[in-house]
Amino acid sequence: MLITSAHIAPLVALIAGILILLMPRLLSFIVAIYLIITGLIGLGVLTKIIA
Repeated sequence: MLITSAHIAPLVALIAGILILLMPRLLSFIVAIYLIITGLIGLGVLTKIIA
């Protein structure tokens, strides 16, 4: 399976959901990291690294 930028958001959401279930105190950190990564991908900053 080839992982493209379209697969990143669902994978991050899945991992974040599992971590939140295991350690609820991490919620704010996980949400902050997710938002930062999603914003960078949306701006095109991480496209050269991912692709």
